[in-house]
This record gives sequence, structure tokens and C-alpha cells, in this order.
Amino acid sequence: MSFVYYLINGISLGSIYAIIALGYTMVYGIAKMLNFAHGDIIMVGAYAVLNMTIYAGANPWVAILVSIAVCTLLGVIIEKIAYKPLRNAASSLAVLITAIGMSYLLQNLALLIFGADAKAFVNIIDVPSLVLFDGDLIISGTIIVTIVSCVLIMAGLTIFIKKTRQGQAMQAVSEDRGAAQLMGINVNGTISLTFAIGSGLAAIAGFLLCSAYPTITPYTGAMPGIKAFVAAVFGGIGSVPGAMLGGILLGIIEILSRAYITSQLSDAIVFAVLIIVLLVRPTGILGKNIREKV
Repeated sequence: MSFVYYLINGISLGSIYAIIALGYTMVYGIAKMLNFAHGDIIMVGAYAVLNMTIYAGANPWVAILVSIAVCTLLGVIIEKIAYKPLRNAASSLAVLITAIGMSYLLQNLALLIFGADAKAFVNIIDVPSLVLFDGDLIISGTIIVTIVSCVLIMAGLTIFIKKTRQGQAMQAVSEDRGAAQLMGINVNGTISLTFAIGSGLAAIAGFLLCSAYPTITPYTGAMPGIKAFVAAVFGGIGSVPGAMLGGILLGIIEILSRAYITSQLSDAIVFAVLIIVLLVRPTGILGKNIREKV
């Protein structure tokens, strides 16, 4: 049963990566920008839940909703201040430098406010474990909630994009920003909404991540953010199903590498697999080739 246990843990970790990767892939697909501060929004969301539950004594569901609201607002502010002025910039380097600078800004603000010491994150998920095969396989409530949350978020986001007016506007802006503007679509508002949704999802991912690995520091979101970006590229950046597929596969590869090879090389193996996939299929698993018109 050990392989099944590791596989389920990999799916759980991959579900967290998938939720984070959705933020990357949405922003890139619509705004054609990479928000490398996205990982640090995860950290902000986790701190918001921790402070609301432990220090303010709030109900866990209220704490999660407040966390989502805080991260959503933060995402919109970051987009307005940092990314909107560079939206039409000819240099992608300027966008990259701004994104990295915003990431360091959030980390250092967290250091000033919360300190550098790791804090224990109390698991507030009150779901009973699932016992299978006469106790040979126990799936914790945290794993169940994480996987179910990923599936529900994926389904809800897909319905939102395909069935709502705002979602159709996102698709139009993604296809052709100029044509969408001529059709009366508020491009600025649509891009801001994309950042808001991605940042709200980052808050949920931060809560789930720290519930599974119950410590938090100002750097908590850094590595998961990088791995989620890898997952987005792996699955095909710009593709919502690709983000989920890439995240889950990445989580499985990481956990199986830790279990059967060595935990010290698990990160290297994850990035090596990405390189191999991109050499074979540069657009990722579900990415589409885009032909440039000249």
C-alpha cells in the first residue's frame, strides 16, 4: 500500500501546485505577463488565516474568507501599481525585474511585520480521515479537502470562463486585446479581474499548503510559487486544464522521487523532467502552437 499512499500524497501536493499554477496561467494567458510575486501572495494569505484564527479568534471559515479578500485586493493593487504601467512595455526584461522586485518587497514587508522566525500553523481542517483496506491505508482529512478543493476550483473556473460574460471577455482579451477593446470590452477591468481571481486562489493555496506542512515563514511561498510556475509551463502555460494536469503530475513526481530516490534530489528531478518535456514539446503537454503572422 505504500505506493498508493505516496501516489495520493503526490496528488494532494500536486493539487496545491495546480491551484497556484492557475493564477500564473490565467495572468499569462490574458495579460501576457508572468506575475512572479504570485508565490508571495500565497504567504500573505497563509499569514492572514493564521492571524485571524490564532490571534483574533475568528471562525476558520471567516478567516479563510478574509484571507481571500486580502489577497484579492493585494493582487489588484499589485496589478495597478506594478504591472499596468508596463503592460505595453517593449522590454520583457522590465516586466521581469518589476515582478522580482515586487516579490522581494512582499517578503521583506512580511519580515518586518511577522519576523523571521517560523510560526506553527494550526490545522483548522476538521474532516475525519478515510480508513481503507482494514487500516492499511489512511487518507487524512487535509488530503481529502485539498484534492476536492482543487477539483471544485477547476470545475468552477472552467464554468466561469465558458459561461459568464466576464469569462468570455477574458477569452476575447486573450485572443486579441485590440479587437476586444473595439468590441467594447473593458480590457483594463478584465485584466484586473484576472489578477484578482488568481490572487484569491493563491490565498486558498496558502491555507491548504500550510495545513499540509504546518509551518510558515516570510519565504513560505517562494519555492511552491516557482514549482507552480514549472507546473504551468509543464502543462502548457495559458491552458487552465494544463495547469491542473501539470500541477498534479509535478506533485506525483516530487513525492515519488522523495520516497524512492532521495529527498535531496527531488527538486532537481522535478526540474529535469520539465526540461525533458520542453525539449520534446516546447508548448507543454496541453499548450497550443501559435503561429505569428508577418
